[in-house]
Amino acid sequence: MEGKKTILVVDDTPENIDVLVGLLSLEYRVRAATRGVKALELAASDHPPDLILLDIMMPEMDGFEVCRRLKANPLTASIPVIFVTAKIEVSDEIQGFELGATDYLSKPISPPILLRRVKTQLALADQTHALQDMVLERTAELELSQLQVVHCLGRAAGLREKGSNAHALRISRYSRMLGEEAGMGPVDAALLLNASLMYDVGKIGLPDELLETASNPGKGARAIIDAEIKFGVRILGNDNSPLLTMARTIVTTFREHYDGNGYPKGLKGSDIPLVGRIVAIANMFETLTTQRAHTEAYTVPEALVQLEACAGVQFDPELVRRFCSAESEILEIKSVLGD
Repeated sequence: MEGKKTILVVDDTPENIDVLVGLLSLEYRVRAATRGVKALELAASDHPPDLILLDIMMPEMDGFEVCRRLKANPLTASIPVIFVTAKIEVSDEIQGFELGATDYLSKPISPPILLRRVKTQLALADQTHALQDMVLERTAELELSQLQVVHCLGRAAGLREKGSNAHALRISRYSRMLGEEAGMGPVDAALLLNASLMYDVGKIGLPDELLETASNPGKGARAIIDAEIKFGVRILGNDNSPLLTMARTIVTTFREHYDGNGYPKGLKGSDIPLVGRIVAIANMFETLTTQRAHTEAYTVPEALVQLEACAGVQFDPELVRRFCSAESEILEIKSVLGD
């Protein structure tokens, strides 16, 4: 029986089931149900059928309702349904097709027609699944290409300013770690890992003479950072993929302050998107612990003290608390991703 397709026959009359089983069992694995509820249970099991032959006139739940529920459940929606019924009015056929059936056969059945229709619908389902697999494979390739571009731009931004991309890599790891500490699921945390690489991608568009000013607050710094944000948004474009959407959110919000005195919009508290609040902390910690031309790097404990001093003012106090409680993970990231 291995390799055979499975057909689920649903009919409240055992004699009708026997006829269909006799016709199909040489080529297919056949399962049967005499009630709609049982059919739904079998269809949603760990071993779902490849096709369902469904009677309409059944007690408790008719075939139309069974089909409606099959198509409403993502686990069973793609299973082809052929109505096999004595209801032969055109309006019945129309209703069956509107509910998502792939074919409609009237009783008494013609064995050659039934076998041909079953074979045809199974072949069409195989083609559909093959096309879906191709689409999924192509989508994965495109997502990988997009991710590679994101990493290239993140490296470019790091090299543009400091001659090393380890800075952005550490920020991305700190961000994912803090996202997980804050309750993000694995999908969102993975998006944050990659989107946060783009936090300062706008620096790519800044002239050389403005990079120093952009990194040091002072006269004209606000206008320069506004320009950097605009460059960042333009570089990321209007693509609505989850990755680039999150990256744009980070670019435009990680400079906001928890007390509302940041920019560009002066957002306050939870009005600042979570990913912006997370990257703000990761970026500040990385800045404090990085050796620069005119400043000594803080030790990790010293930098954590500085973050705690800014909790509730510049940074989300709960996120600061969670970040500071993960010192061992922070040290591991710094060890693995040294310059």
